[in-house]
Amino acid sequence: MDARTWRLGLRGLLLLALLGSSRSEGVETCEEVRKLFHWRLGGAGKGLPDSPRAGADLQVCISKKPTCCTRRMEERYQVAARQDLQQLLQTSSSALKSLISRNAAALQETLETLIRQAENYTSILFCNTYRNMALEAVASIQEFFTDVGLYLFGADVNPEEFVNRFFDSLFPLVYNHLINPGVTDSSLQYSECIRMARRDVSPFGNIPKRVMGQMGRSLLPSRTFLQSLNLGIEVINTTDHLQFSKECGRGLLKMQYCSHCQGLTLSKPCKGYCLNIARACLAHVAELNSHWHAYIRSLEELSDAMHGTYDIEHVLLNFHLHVNDAVLQAHLNGPKLAEQVNKICGHPVRMPTPSPPCSFDLSKEKHGMKISARNGEETLATRRKEFINSLRMYRSFYGGLADQLCINELAAADGQLCWNGDDVVKSYTQPVVGNGIKAQSGNPEVKIKGTDPVINQIIDKLKHVIQLLQGISPKPSRWELLQPGSGGGGPEPASGDCDDEDGCGGSGSGEARKTLKVTKWMPDDMNFSDVKQIHRTDHRSTLDTTEAGSASGAEPMTLALIGLLTLLPKLW
Repeated sequence: MDARTWRLGLRGLLLLALLGSSRSEGVETCEEVRKLFHWRLGGAGKGLPDSPRAGADLQVCISKKPTCCTRRMEERYQVAARQDLQQLLQTSSSALKSLISRNAAALQETLETLIRQAENYTSILFCNTYRNMALEAVASIQEFFTDVGLYLFGADVNPEEFVNRFFDSLFPLVYNHLINPGVTDSSLQYSECIRMARRDVSPFGNIPKRVMGQMGRSLLPSRTFLQSLNLGIEVINTTDHLQFSKECGRGLLKMQYCSHCQGLTLSKPCKGYCLNIARACLAHVAELNSHWHAYIRSLEELSDAMHGTYDIEHVLLNFHLHVNDAVLQAHLNGPKLAEQVNKICGHPVRMPTPSPPCSFDLSKEKHGMKISARNGEETLATRRKEFINSLRMYRSFYGGLADQLCINELAAADGQLCWNGDDVVKSYTQPVVGNGIKAQSGNPEVKIKGTDPVINQIIDKLKHVIQLLQGISPKPSRWELLQPGSGGGGPEPASGDCDDEDGCGGSGSGEARKTLKVTKWMPDDMNFSDVKQIHRTDHRSTLDTTEAGSASGAEPMTLALIGLLTLLPKLW
């Protein structure tokens, strides 16, 4: 039973009987105290006083007046007082906890959806454009996006390694199907040699390094953001289940239930008295406040920085475009690459074999495109912004928690008679201390000593995640995948702006236009291995396409690719 339900039931139960009782004088029976004790704490009423008596055995609710409490009741009341405060803490934090939990779950679900979409787009690219190698590419595509998910959700995997692994596995497919089509070997040794040669011959130019840079700038912030939300939930769970000190327990008992012993069951503590007790019991929790404030501010700063090439939504959904560029670049440099591979791995066995059909369900393409439409109200960045705006209201949550509990829940309203720990009075006359451990040295009600190791541990975790959040800022030295012992060349220059080198942009971006031109030049139902034959039979058609592209303002990169492809028949 929560504290609010208990109070409502109590008021209904005792409204008529005790409404007029404001002082302990004149209390001749303990009947209402017995009823309330039984209703609130349960158990039989055996052993409970029927009328006030001397309370020599009491340790906290000590009074010169006759009392309706026994030592057993006092012990039960102290347990109840601790439970009441803990329940109030959980009620107070429920909205904050729900806000973070919902958004953490929604973020993880959205990231999972983005990973599936990006995987679908890459599979569709192979089925539509490079279908002769599509089936063989399935395992590498699945492994790559599985690693992306593992990294995002906290697994100890290295992004640089799985990006390199993907392009390593892609090179043998491109070589066997586009550069030297129809080549197979009876063992895996030749394909493994080609795979190992990828980093030496650089068939894909700087595209793998560019992908590493974009993955580093987008995956790490999203991973850290999600981990930080989970830590926020851990902080709230910890403070929701605090173990109060013995001194705090005695103070809570005296504030909430010692009045019952004098028959003052409807009295509420004076606000100043309540603040002294609550601020003492939550002194260690109040020490979280500055760190919690910095935690929310750091989340906000990171969220604001996650745009352009730092936007995971953009990077994942455009990954297949980088793969397409890599395959085109390797195809353009085919003769040179074939010569280099022959020097490293020798000449392969030539055994033409039919290409296996594409196994990907192309019906998923429409579904994938539909759910990836980047409506301004549905983007990941917009949802993050809405979440941060809501979270910002809780920046000082822990600093004002004690005050919130007293003012909203526990204390009597200003101007009303109230309980000061000894009797019902018009006002509380003791000094009221502030929040935090240092302020408790002058607390007249409860003495707090030492530190709370559980709270200290949570503070250390907050400090650590704040450092991580602040360390991930849009600067080249911090966004790149510079992991100790990792290879892969120097860092890629980075900035918060979108440029052609990074290939960022949403609908209508350079990447999107480049893909559109290539797709228009080569229909979806055409196998890329047929390009060679097309160029041999119709050079003028390709040149016309190039001229038309120039007239329409096509991208130089696209025009260069089309122009170079016209020269391939001469090279072959």
